[in-house]
Amino acid sequence: MRSCPACGSANREDDDFCGNCGSYLGWSSRAARNPPATNDVDESSDHSGSAGPTTGTPVNPATGTTPDATDPAPGSPPVEPTRSRTPEPSGPPPAEPAPAPEPPPRPAQPAPVRPEPSADDTPVVAVRPAEPIARRPVVRPVAAEEEPDGPPCPACGTPNLPGRRFCRRCAAPLQTREQPKPLPWWRTVWPFRRRVRTGSGRVLRRTLLALAVVGLLFAGFLLLPAGRYVYEDVRDKLGGTAEISPAETTASSRASGHPAASAVDGLTNTYWGAPTLGSSLTCVFDKPFRLVGVVVHTGVSKEPREFRQGARPTQADLIVTTSDGEVHEKAVTFADKPGPQTVRTGISDVVSVRLVLRAAAGRGEGRPIAIGEVEFFKRT
Repeated sequence: MRSCPACGSANREDDDFCGNCGSYLGWSSRAARNPPATNDVDESSDHSGSAGPTTGTPVNPATGTTPDATDPAPGSPPVEPTRSRTPEPSGPPPAEPAPAPEPPPRPAQPAPVRPEPSADDTPVVAVRPAEPIARRPVVRPVAAEEEPDGPPCPACGTPNLPGRRFCRRCAAPLQTREQPKPLPWWRTVWPFRRRVRTGSGRVLRRTLLALAVVGLLFAGFLLLPAGRYVYEDVRDKLGGTAEISPAETTASSRASGHPAASAVDGLTNTYWGAPTLGSSLTCVFDKPFRLVGVVVHTGVSKEPREFRQGARPTQADLIVTTSDGEVHEKAVTFADKPGPQTVRTGISDVVSVRLVLRAAAGRGEGRPIAIGEVEFFKRT
């Protein structure tokens, strides 16, 4: 087993990377799988230079003599072989041949290192000096290495043992994390934008979100009427309008020949005549509606010369009643000139409208205060 230098986890001998932290384990320190094994020399095998007990003695071809039967001791200089004499032939002596040159002395050679014989080895026979016999290698069967049975690496496909977090060959992570889902668009806008560091700014974002919610609730509680008024006013300006006629029209008092119905008949040359200030004109509607505005035609006629001959209102109170009984009162000032004059209201669920005269111009004996026409408009 190999220990990781970073975390100390145990790994297999053939692992290149740590299974716990993915650190590189360094170059493999495994020994050769099939180391050459030696065995004692087989004494019965034939080898050049090895000789067993033979019949006869070798003859030196140069001198014709035989060497001594004993081998020189290891480390001692070689002994020069002795020459044997041949028998002298009978007859005249032949010419004495020239003496053969003596061979140069052989250099001293180191003593061969003989291997230690084991108990089960056969006896080592004598060999020629300076020619050691190498031991023959013996191939020993090695059990095949079992590959780990586990999930393959997603990068290189190498099988790994269960429980490893990194590949033993390429150090790729074996436990891949699921990719997070894309954030919605509102999470990409500050202060809801997620930062790179985990947890960075989370408390600040939550605090700002809570403060924003509290502020909206508080503003809605205080400004709800004003907000609703602004919303309805925008709808009134953007939407269309239509004229609506009252179901019933009454007056608190009237001049002879000028009833209250003359104020809502659609004609400007007829009018409702109020004998005194404080008189009122009441219009009732059959169903609630959104009252956008009221258009009032003052005077006896829209012609300027005839307009100056009669009395006409200059100030009045517009009292609007809704379906829930709420009363809205508004003071209105009219211009002293002929033509329509518009009063914007913007009130919802209106069921009745009352116009009370407060001031008038051109008053005189036999001159009633004239209201030529009153028109009501609703939102469509």
